[in-house]
Amino acid sequence: MDASQQLKMRFGFNRYALACMLFEACLFAVLEVHMVQIGWELLSFILKVGVVIGGLGVLVGLASRGKSRQAAGSLKIEHLNRKLTRLREQIARAGLSQKEAKRSHKTLKKAEQKADKSGAAERRRVFVLEFKGDMRAKAVESLRNEVSAIVQGAKQGDEVLVQIHSPGGAVSGYGLAASQLSRLTERGLHLTAAVDQVAASGGYLMAAVADRIIAAPFAMVGSIGVVAMVPNFRRFLARYDVDVEQLTAGEHKRTLSVFGHNTPEGREQFQQDLESIHQQFKKHVAQKRPQMNVDMVATGGHWTAANALELGLIDELQTSDEWLLKRCEDAELFAVQWTPERSLGQRFATRSQQALTAAVDQLRQLGNRSEWF
Repeated sequence: MDASQQLKMRFGFNRYALACMLFEACLFAVLEVHMVQIGWELLSFILKVGVVIGGLGVLVGLASRGKSRQAAGSLKIEHLNRKLTRLREQIARAGLSQKEAKRSHKTLKKAEQKADKSGAAERRRVFVLEFKGDMRAKAVESLRNEVSAIVQGAKQGDEVLVQIHSPGGAVSGYGLAASQLSRLTERGLHLTAAVDQVAASGGYLMAAVADRIIAAPFAMVGSIGVVAMVPNFRRFLARYDVDVEQLTAGEHKRTLSVFGHNTPEGREQFQQDLESIHQQFKKHVAQKRPQMNVDMVATGGHWTAANALELGLIDELQTSDEWLLKRCEDAELFAVQWTPERSLGQRFATRSQQALTAAVDQLRQLGNRSEWF
């Protein structure tokens, strides 16, 4: 049982209640600043409203906590051929008179109906997936449902395009995401991975599964390596006479500790664990892309797609938009998206986390100037 679980057991904290407490704290702080400018009666009224809102937030959090983690959701399928045709029609109608535009729309409508009745059913299908990864690869929950839907309904000759945008993250999360994509290739579906901006580390682990990798010229790919950072607060706590007792069973149960004393032996074992994961990463890439010299690129470095093409990390310089427009001529394109059903408390927590993640990403970008022009 980790520290967060112990905290929940002792104090009954959960993320929704904590969010409500933070909301109330911010409300009190704002009111203190303006206390001189408003009357005590109005202040009392606002405080009561804040307490009521906070209480409702706690109730919502407690109610949503009892729901199953495997929440229901819905699968959305969008016919991209029609979407692209509509975009083309809007441009074609620019500058036409109202009568000419109406005639053009009728012509397009008849062409769509004719395609639906005849050749459309005989053309091969391409299913389009989109994976926007974060540090924990939470999008894998939607990916697994999308893949399950495709493998059950796919026919011989069908293809899949997965658009990957991820700088990497947790080994277990991205390992599972790569395994989900492997289900498609094992079923005999031709898989293309498209990288428009970044597929590094765990993102490239996923892309390597594909039969073919395309990328925009300035997209960042690679970073075949493993990194871990563990802060240690032992000396800080000792300054305030705070002792932390850490008990373990098993020689390597806790090689590095956040609060305890770290030993050279523990650091060495932790480094060995990282090396083991790195070797597994390299083996995975070597199996999926045998034409590439893995030892040359598995240094943890990353490259623009233009340079990665020369190293064999990708197969072609091309954006996903260009690929889709070309395939639209000879195939039916369908975007497949699974949207999980979320409670009110989960939506509030997700938005708060998105704001925090965006702030952290900004700090990371400022600290990594090599990715800036």
